Amino acid sequence: MNELWLIYGLVFFAALLSVEGLYWLIFRVRGTKRVINRRLALGQKLTSPTEVFDALRQERGFGNFSNPTLASLNDYLVQSGLRLSKTALMLLAGMIGAGLSLAVTPLFGFRWPALALGLPLGPCAVALILSVARGKRISRFAEQLPDSIDVIVRGLRIGHPFSSAVDLVAKEMPDPIGTEFGMVADEMSFGQDVATAVNNLYRRVGQDDLLFLIIAVTIQSQTGGNLAEILARLSRLMRERVKLRLKVRALSAEGKMSAWFLSAMPFILYGVIRLLSPQYFSEVVGHPILIPAVLYGLLSLAIGNFIIYKMVNFRV
Repeated sequence: MNELWLIYGLVFFAALLSVEGLYWLIFRVRGTKRVINRRLALGQKLTSPTEVFDALRQERGFGNFSNPTLASLNDYLVQSGLRLSKTALMLLAGMIGAGLSLAVTPLFGFRWPALALGLPLGPCAVALILSVARGKRISRFAEQLPDSIDVIVRGLRIGHPFSSAVDLVAKEMPDPIGTEFGMVADEMSFGQDVATAVNNLYRRVGQDDLLFLIIAVTIQSQTGGNLAEILARLSRLMRERVKLRLKVRALSAEGKMSAWFLSAMPFILYGVIRLLSPQYFSEVVGHPILIPAVLYGLLSLAIGNFIIYKMVNFRV
C-alpha cells in the first residue's frame, strides 16, 4: 500500500511538471515574443508615459521611507524584482510557516513545539526566496549590462543625446535591464538630472558594476569629455569581469551542488522512510532528547552550509 502511494505521488508530480512545462512553452514564449519587457507591455495598456512610470514604481516595494532600516528593506524587495504587496508578503510567510509546522507535527507528536519551530521559519523562507530572486536578477542584469552600454555608445556616436540613447536600451533590451533603463529615461525626460537618475537605477538594481557607469556619467556631465569612448572602454572591462565570474561559477559549481545535496539528504531520507514505514519513528516521538537532537542537527547543518558558502563564493 505504501509503495502504491509512492507511485501515485510520483505520477502526480510528473503530470504537474508536464503541465507547467507546456504552460511555459506555449504561453510564456508567446508572451515574450509579443512584448520585450514589462515597460513596453504597460505602454500598450496605459495611455501616457507618466502612468507607465507610476505603475512601475508602485508594482515593487512598499513606498518611500525616511527610516534607513525600512528604506534598505524596501530597496532589497525592489531589487528582487518581485511584484508583491505587504499583504501578499505576510500571507506568503504565514502559509509557509503553517505548512512547515504541519510538516514537523508528526515528528514532535504535539502542537506547540511544532508551531514554535515552524512559524519563525516562514519569514526566514520568504527572506531566502527574496535573496534567491534578487541574486538571479542581479546576475541577469550583469550579463545584459555590457550589451546595453554598447547600445548607448552607438546612440551617442550617431548624435543622440544621452537620454535618447538610454531610451534605445529600453526599447531593444528585455527585462530586467530594459524596464530599469526605461525608468531612467523617464526620470530624465520628466526633468531629473542625469546623476540622480543613474543613482536611482543603482538603488533599484544593486549591481556593483553600475557604480562604474554612475561615476563615468556623473564626471562627464560635470566636466565634459567623450562619453561614447569612455563607455566603450567600460563595456570591454565589464565583459572581462563577466567572463571571470563565469569561470569562478564553473569552478565552484561542484561545491555548491555538494552543499545542496548534503543539505537536502536528511529531509529526503526522513520523507522516504515515513512513506515506506510510517511507524519507524514512533519510538522516538515524545522522547525528551528529541527536540535538543533536532535543534543540534539543524544548527550543525546551518554551520556546515555557512562554511561551504564561504569556500565556494568569491567576490570578483
